[in-house]
Amino acid sequence: MVGQANSLESVGLMFTFFVWCLLFVFCWPLAILVLFLYPIVWLVLLPLRLIGLTFEALFETLEALLTLPARIVRHI
Repeated sequence: MVGQANSLESVGLMFTFFVWCLLFVFCWPLAILVLFLYPIVWLVLLPLRLIGLTFEALFETLEALLTLPARIVRHI
């Protein structure tokens, strides 16, 4: 399963690189702009990703607490 996820990730990375190369060939000023703006956009979106991760952990904890009695009864 881990090998498959790694393979899908590498295919996605290769596709992204291929699209960027096409953009570079057809419109190189836009490609250079994207190359410089990508890290800035990533930094701006980083807090939103952290908030999303926090909420995901919170909801998983709530789910675990709410389903705990059912899991305990199931194992008795």
